[in-house]
Amino acid sequence: MGKYVDGFVLVIPQDNAEAYKKMAEDGRDTWMQCGALGYYECRGDDLVPQEMGGEKARAFTDMAGAKEGETVWFSFIIFKSKEHRDEVNAKVMEEMGKKAEEYKDFMMPFDMKRMAYGGFQVEVEG
Repeated sequence: MGKYVDGFVLVIPQDNAEAYKKMAEDGRDTWMQCGALGYYECRGDDLVPQEMGGEKARAFTDMAGAKEGETVWFSFIIFKSKEHRDEVNAKVMEEMGKKAEEYKDFMMPFDMKRMAYGGFQVEVEG
């Protein structure tokens, strides 16, 4: 079995982009300290759909339902395997549990109901 990736697509209000980036930096530090191989948070920049093979690709903004004043972020965390992902995420949840009181009044900078998440088995790597 090869590497494993947890992937996320999020809709972030542009007014909350810096707050989200700060939250993501804290997340990066935790995941990396707990053993993740890589952690990426990518803000949408060129989201105009391109023609590919005679067909126009669907825009991330349309797919994610982003509205005026919102942008799409594509984020992913890399692990050695699905088992490694489960081990690392258990450690992350333990760390977050220790900080629960510190973050009890924290307002998420995005709507969790509009976030997509999934685990992906890496099939081709370059």
